[in-house]
Amino acid sequence: MDRTIVTTSPRLQMLVLDRTDPQQNMARFYVLSVEPTLFGDAALIREWGRWGRSGQRRLHLYRGLDEAAEALEHWLLRKTRRGYRIVRTEAGDNEPEPDGGRGS
Repeated sequence: MDRTIVTTSPRLQMLVLDRTDPQQNMARFYVLSVEPTLFGDAALIREWGRWGRSGQRRLHLYRGLDEAAEALEHWLLRKTRRGYRIVRTEAGDNEPEPDGGRGS
């Protein structure tokens, strides 16, 4: 995959992935985001579940944004190999979107 996530400043990086197959009644999402923490390091946040339901969430702490971005790349590669596709990419200043930040 040629997509590279570059994180140069303490800005939010977010990827929303989707895996749907109506014949198998499959409608899953996976969200990967890199965010700065209050202590100057970085966090990779992973959220996943079925569309329309509450999902699960895991937080992984890293020493810097470079390490967190590398971990995001690892999870992105792992999920795309399992059939997920990117439906939305965001790189912003941590400002909420007008639609509430969720959706496809």
